[in-house]
Amino acid sequence: MTKKIAVLPGDGIGPEITEQCVRVLQSLRPLGLDLEFETAAVGGAGFDQAKDPLPQATVALCESADAILFGAVGGPQYDNLPRPMRPEQGLLRLRKRFDLFANLRPATVFPELAHASTLKPEFVAGLDLLILRELTSDIYFGQPRGIHQNPQGLREGFDTMRYNEAEISRIAHVGFQTAMKRQRRLCSVDKANVLETTQLWREVMIDIARDYPEVELSHMYVDNAAMQLVRRPKQFDVIVTGNMFGDILSDEASMLTGSIGMLPSASLNDKKFGLYEPIHGSAPDIAGKGLANPLAIILSAAMMLRYSLDLAGFADQLEAAVRKVLVQSYRTADIEEPGCKLVGTSAMADAVIDALREGS
Repeated sequence: MTKKIAVLPGDGIGPEITEQCVRVLQSLRPLGLDLEFETAAVGGAGFDQAKDPLPQATVALCESADAILFGAVGGPQYDNLPRPMRPEQGLLRLRKRFDLFANLRPATVFPELAHASTLKPEFVAGLDLLILRELTSDIYFGQPRGIHQNPQGLREGFDTMRYNEAEISRIAHVGFQTAMKRQRRLCSVDKANVLETTQLWREVMIDIARDYPEVELSHMYVDNAAMQLVRRPKQFDVIVTGNMFGDILSDEASMLTGSIGMLPSASLNDKKFGLYEPIHGSAPDIAGKGLANPLAIILSAAMMLRYSLDLAGFADQLEAAVRKVLVQSYRTADIEEPGCKLVGTSAMADAVIDALREGS
């Protein structure tokens, strides 16, 4: 049965990497992978096309699709737009529109790239952790928010950190269920010593833990978690946390692997519909130069095959092909090392396609 993929390239390097990712997925067609791709604008491209970072036509396409493959959004030319028109709002609205509350961000150190980390190789070699970030609530969506003039005549900005019990409960269940499939260790990150919102978070996590006696639950304040990620990262298996803390910690974790250009992500709702994107940004400084690393979006596509399309076999093949090209010393500039085969965006995709063919 044909699966329909909504491809939203976005801005900057987004169109380059999504083009190569689609090409890699199409190379699996002779092996039985039946995907149909349709492209639509989002972010700055959406604003340029329809004066909206999430045009209605894009929403309609996503509603008709089985999954969303997303590039990146943003660019300096959009920095002065009103906030509702900023490219990032397109992504935030997609997350809210499809209730994509569970954001899975794995941080895996491939043996061939352990040297690329800013930490000593012995601290990161074999690292395999997963950060589970709640994605549709917290301070990014809480109301009221705004900028106004206070009684003293000073401009004052305010945002609202807000979670209800149901929102915490559902991400907690995903966290425990994910931990059950891994090493059965779950660390809940909060700031319960000063924030009532995260005091509730901790209480709900403890309540839900009773349903999963096989999983070891621990708690860590976010400032300590940030320190521990660079002090002893392999102590973690699954980390579950709120939207803002997860945003920060997952980017920190990405640097343990040597390059943000290597890390995929999946954002899922409770029906397994998902948006799949690399965690890096639009990198406008290298956009259009064919230098971007496409491996993060290719690995995101593997997550799409696994989580939304129930095609784990093809996901395994794709991940194995990425590992193979790294063993063969293919590198883009962000993971360059002496003696490597330095390639650009399309050549790295070529290498993955060759590895898939050899593997079949």
